[in-house]
Amino acid sequence: MNRIKEKFDVTHILRMTDDTGMFQHARFTIPDLDKGYTTDDNARALIMAVMLHENLAKADYLSLIYRYLGFVLYAQNKNGGFRNFMTYSRQFIEEEGSEDCFGRCIWALGYTLASPAMPAGIKGACAAAVKSAMRRIPTITSLRGQANTIIGLDLIGGNKANHFIPVLAQSILKQFEQHASKEWCWFEDKLTYDNAVLPWALFVAYRHLGQEKLLGTAQESLKFLDQITFRNGYFQAIGCKGWMLQGEKPAKYDEQPIEACSSALAHLVAYDVAGDREMLELARLSFAWYSGKNSCGKSLIDGETGGCCDGITSDGINQNQGAESIVGYCMANFSIERFKAVDSSLCLEKKVSIR
Repeated sequence: MNRIKEKFDVTHILRMTDDTGMFQHARFTIPDLDKGYTTDDNARALIMAVMLHENLAKADYLSLIYRYLGFVLYAQNKNGGFRNFMTYSRQFIEEEGSEDCFGRCIWALGYTLASPAMPAGIKGACAAAVKSAMRRIPTITSLRGQANTIIGLDLIGGNKANHFIPVLAQSILKQFEQHASKEWCWFEDKLTYDNAVLPWALFVAYRHLGQEKLLGTAQESLKFLDQITFRNGYFQAIGCKGWMLQGEKPAKYDEQPIEACSSALAHLVAYDVAGDREMLELARLSFAWYSGKNSCGKSLIDGETGGCCDGITSDGINQNQGAESIVGYCMANFSIERFKAVDSSLCLEKKVSIR
């Protein structure tokens, strides 16, 4: 029985999507046309739509894949990079987006390519975009850009992946060696956003390369992050209003939904790679943040719209329901359910990759 089919509501996803792509922001439950779109959001929405199609195989979801992929392809420059911010009038406002955006596009293209449920035409378009993007990879220097690129390359495979994954992984390791100490096991001198993607990428690189140093650093850094984000017995993201500087306390607010998603997926990969059941429990606890096991004690999921609120602020739940929030919730939900689908008891002998 498909548990996702029984309970999943796509009303807000469809409402947030027009014939261009997914809108970036919402005013409460209403798409905020003034803020336009981002490639960042549409790339991750592509992953979400592929997951939807893999689970439910409805024509509506295949249509979403074409929509979001079309956006990503249109965003790609001749040099292989990707523009990010687009106005409601379909005009990109920059020549090239961030390296984070690039990495997430590689992840999305790789995820789509790796799905056995995708038609040949979709896979062909993804492969062409990946081929064009390869020339940009040597220029990526930001940690999160490198991490997301590793995750995507692992899905893509082939000679280029075999070449670039070691290079990118060594660059991330170098940053860890430069900044880490006995008390501070991290890649930078602060904890900011999408933190879990860094150890996640090293777990993926270890699975690809088999180098023990990658596994050790992935486990050490994720354990350090866990000691902070699960310090109160539930998941509590580093607040974006101040972050956490080395030697200081983490900012309480605002907690953003994408952090719970990143944490859930990172722990699922850690479990898949090393078989540590504690990682599976922390993945579940990360996902439980959405349903109310959080610092506010309230669910962020809107039962009427199927949307996800935009985080936890000092005033309570942020009632806006933007793209990043619903996409992050969906990806975490589908990934958790994939593990449950393999074995309801989640035995260590029956592990499965979330790709």
